Amino acid sequence: MVETAGDVIVQTLINWGVSVVFGIPGDAINGIMEALRKRRDEVAFIQTRHEEAAALAACGHARFTGRLGVCLATAGPGGIRLLTGLYDARFDFQPVLAITGMQYHDLIGTHAQQDVELDHLFADVAAYSVRVMGPGHAERVADLACRTAVTRRAVAHLTVPIDIQLAPLGRSVRAHRAAAPLAPPGPGPSAALPAEADLARAAALLNDGRRICILAGQGALGARAEIAETAERLAAPVAEALLGKGILADDNRYLVGTPGLLGSRPAQDAMEGCDTLLIVGSLFPYLEYYPRPGLARVVQIDIDPGRIGLRVPAEVGLAGDAAAVLRALLPRLERHDDLLFIEQARTGVLEWQDELEKQATRGDTPMKPQLVLRELDRVLPADALVAVDNGATTTWSARYLRMRGEMRFAWPGTLATMGAALPIAIAGALAHPARTTVCITGDGALSSLIGELATVARHALDLKILVIKNNTLALTKWEQTVFLGNPDYGADLQPIDFAAVARGFGLSAVTIERPEDCAEAMAQAMATPGPVLIEAVVDPHEPPLPPKATLNQAAQMAEAMAHGMPARRRIALTLASDTVRQVV
Repeated sequence: MVETAGDVIVQTLINWGVSVVFGIPGDAINGIMEALRKRRDEVAFIQTRHEEAAALAACGHARFTGRLGVCLATAGPGGIRLLTGLYDARFDFQPVLAITGMQYHDLIGTHAQQDVELDHLFADVAAYSVRVMGPGHAERVADLACRTAVTRRAVAHLTVPIDIQLAPLGRSVRAHRAAAPLAPPGPGPSAALPAEADLARAAALLNDGRRICILAGQGALGARAEIAETAERLAAPVAEALLGKGILADDNRYLVGTPGLLGSRPAQDAMEGCDTLLIVGSLFPYLEYYPRPGLARVVQIDIDPGRIGLRVPAEVGLAGDAAAVLRALLPRLERHDDLLFIEQARTGVLEWQDELEKQATRGDTPMKPQLVLRELDRVLPADALVAVDNGATTTWSARYLRMRGEMRFAWPGTLATMGAALPIAIAGALAHPARTTVCITGDGALSSLIGELATVARHALDLKILVIKNNTLALTKWEQTVFLGNPDYGADLQPIDFAAVARGFGLSAVTIERPEDCAEAMAQAMATPGPVLIEAVVDPHEPPLPPKATLNQAAQMAEAMAHGMPARRRIALTLASDTVRQVV
């Protein structure tokens, strides 16, 4: 059998440990598809219903496995539609390779059908974007693409004209200057540790602090034990950026939750009240939630030295793997005996938890989204994979999901892609079939990629899809009112019967509308084998407000109401029963 450039590319993926490729076939990618067909026992092809979903699923695979995610699409519009998912991977530093087709090589640049030069188009999103020029070229660049994505935790892209995909590989076609193909690297040593002088400076700064807070992000997900020991040594509350949710279990006495708009009040208090901030593996983007300039000294640990000081000035920067750097730093840290700051934080956590419980157990009709997430949390397995969408559902998930055991949390946070949770969850369920996977989404988000319910049904995934249905783009509505002082406009959605739609796709489905039914219905749905959609109909006027509403936000809300905000009376009643009532 003649080996083609397409065969070489797919075999390179297998050599790099790739076990699944997400995408949609098309005429300009069929050379790669044939290579995948011939190797279907070694690498699975998962057909999605939209190229964006393929790229998001590849990113989800990387999130849940730590390995290279791969997606493919045909020429022109197929490749273009990958971009949102690839930017999601780029922004959250996930290793993803995209493979796209192109027109026949001698038709490129001639205004032929689907003649889009995708290597140029992908130049911004990809750290490595190359047009394959021939079969011999494919050997080398396929390896370099995988290598770049994995070692730099970045997006790589290969675009291959259809005739090149089908061209036979001849050993003699390689230019005399071209080296032999590279071999995948084996496990290498950890990143080099910071200099002794920098470790000593960081330790001195931390030892000198009285009110120390640790901000930990996704770069610390592999440093659970080291973060816990550092927090105990420094008597420091730990605020987890949402991308790092799950570094510590929620019952850890040093954890104070997530800072920022979507998070917890004790996390915000700890960030505001500290005199020393240790940032570990985080690029938490909301500058207004960091300590005010000049009020806290900062030590930052990041594997990429270019990220140190990106959000706030760091007095000491330590470049390296979070776990390795913390292990080197810990022997230099003195035990802090002043427990006042951590005890205040712990008291704040207990008060916040009590407040959340009251919000979730009001028993109001329409049902509150807080209740739905509380009941889901109570029945989640300790090894569940949870993918959360962007929107108001992010707020409720951040506040009510308690991480424990081997539970994993995935959220497309930096790009804030709406509709990403379902493709991410699909990838998680495929990668870990023995574990329960849960997708938490809103009606606006789910409807944007609702076709992927077919993907769920086709593979009979053990995937539970919770859709919070309020017939509105809830977060957008409250951004318009609370942050701008404008009446909401353009945010209400045409209602969809998601349970009926799910059944049409072949899924089991249940609708929950009454608070008194929520606990039992949620437990039954989670216990049902196979894919299940849970449609929870909730109050559209329940605001996902910040943990500490400011007077300015209250004034903006009042202004929006005065300007004729729709349903303002119902909203006012809802706010009056919420914890922000004292400032509205």
